[in-house]
Amino acid sequence: MKRLMTLFCITMFSLSLLAGCSEEAPKTETVKPSAQPAPAAPATSAPGKSGKVIETMDAAGYTYVQVDTGTEKFWAAAPQFVVKVGDDVVVPEGMPMPDYQSKTLERTFDMVYFVPGVMVGGAANMSGDVPDGHPKTVVEKTDVDLSGIKVVEGGQTVADIFAKKAELAGKPVKVRGKVVKFSGGIMGKNWIHLQDGTGEAGSNDLTVTTQAMAQVGDTIVISGVLATDKDFGYGYAYAVLVEDAEVAAE
Repeated sequence: MKRLMTLFCITMFSLSLLAGCSEEAPKTETVKPSAQPAPAAPATSAPGKSGKVIETMDAAGYTYVQVDTGTEKFWAAAPQFVVKVGDDVVVPEGMPMPDYQSKTLERTFDMVYFVPGVMVGGAANMSGDVPDGHPKTVVEKTDVDLSGIKVVEGGQTVADIFAKKAELAGKPVKVRGKVVKFSGGIMGKNWIHLQDGTGEAGSNDLTVTTQAMAQVGDTIVISGVLATDKDFGYGYAYAVLVEDAEVAAE
């Protein structure tokens, strides 16, 4: 009997060891190289190339184009511009966004390159010109009467904005003036050139982006955050720019 009990204990001990080994096995498997996820493959499409548009759509102030270079296809997106299927385009280097989901389009792109602008017309447009419709940086001459415009309470003049741009950068500003040019629906925004009779050439014309409407000659008060040294590419840079401004007509 004693011998049987000894054999029984040895058997049970052996089984418990085997059971313990079987529980540890999965832990060993998890650290095997084959169980680790493979690194993502690098993107094969590399914008900075010319090609033909085979698909395009607009959403949330951006234009998306699928470009066929003849050897590969890729998607790029830029602030809204005019283009159609079949157009030759030049796409500069941009920021790659893998697995990009556009909620507006209800579509997920394997890869989209966001770029500052797309030149329509291929090599023929490699002149550095701004895309059609983009507002000029300065309105040099105007027939709008700028006399008698008073500084809005708690605000600045156009000349103040330029003179104090370093101090005011990133801060809210408020200016009363008259609309000397209005460009609607450019890159998803309306663009206003505002003057109040102050400042010299180069510091007398304030560019404002907004969703509000206005007409040349309107007296308005704009309120927004001042951006400085804003560069949209194609040689179109703004020393000062009031972005996403609220506009009150007077």
